[in-house]
Amino acid sequence: MREGVAFVTGASQGIGEAIARRFAEDGYAVALAARSDTTQLADELGDALAVECDVTDEASVESAIDATLSEYGGLDVLVNNAGIAGPTQPVETVEREEWSETIETNLTGPFLCAKHAASALRDSDDGSIVNVSSVGGKRPYPNRSPYAASKLGLVGLGRTLAAEFGADGVTVNTICPGPVAGDRIETVIEKQADARGTTPEAVKQDEYLGDLMLDEMVTPEEVADVAYRLAVQHRHVTAQDVNVDAGMTWY
Repeated sequence: MREGVAFVTGASQGIGEAIARRFAEDGYAVALAARSDTTQLADELGDALAVECDVTDEASVESAIDATLSEYGGLDVLVNNAGIAGPTQPVETVEREEWSETIETNLTGPFLCAKHAASALRDSDDGSIVNVSSVGGKRPYPNRSPYAASKLGLVGLGRTLAAEFGADGVTVNTICPGPVAGDRIETVIEKQADARGTTPEAVKQDEYLGDLMLDEMVTPEEVADVAYRLAVQHRHVTAQDVNVDAGMTWY
């Protein structure tokens, strides 16, 4: 028996893929929304739909959500996970186009997805939105101004949407992962090392591992588990931003 329908952006890899797998494991149909092809993952998960979606393009978002509603007849969970790291350089050298691309992907994208999923989520008996932000918005790293602005903005968007959707029983929460093990964080660390004229190993220890109380990065699966719990199991938790960061941030 199908438990519900989840729409996950950025579902082709990393945290997004882990979230999609988590919902699928518990009987949810999952729309795998991504710019890249997710057909193979959809086939693997079974009750899943590969939908092409560029979250910076409103027509693309609307089309992807419409395709999901056409396939499954409704929508219960929206996971706004799609995001980019943006430039890693001092603010005076960040190009306007780089700033705009980061904001459009990380903040405008979730707004567009919420806008076009709103009606279906309000109609659901267990509607929920989970945004994937970052502790990089709460305690920003140097040389990451567009990323920090977009991720802290997402916390504010989530709180506002919680107030708007609350009367219809839709919960809205935001996850703030710390450094998540994988290729993406390694690329960011390498860029930080280049910007600071030091080694990736030094950056990893000084700016990432050195600030963790548990002394190791979290995994995509841990973030996925929190996303599932917030969306499905904790129906009276809303308007919250939850750190999943091995003790890096406590506010």
